[in-house]
Amino acid sequence: MIHENWAEKPTLRTVVCKHTNADKFLVSNVLTAGKEYEVKNETDEFVFVVDNTGKIGGYYKDYFE
Repeated sequence: MIHENWAEKPTLRTVVCKHTNADKFLVSNVLTAGKEYEVKNETDEFVFVVDNTGKIGGYYKDYFE
């Protein structure tokens, strides 16, 4: 399972959160607008970052610049 070792892998790049205004999900408790996050993996639709909880979470790309 590839996701089990994402935390130990090197950071691919960093992204900045541009907003936390979600239509369907509550993300304001794990992301902060204007803060920079480390990207550990990326797909066409999602970015997997180390969020404010210290764990890796997957979020839609429209939250980030």
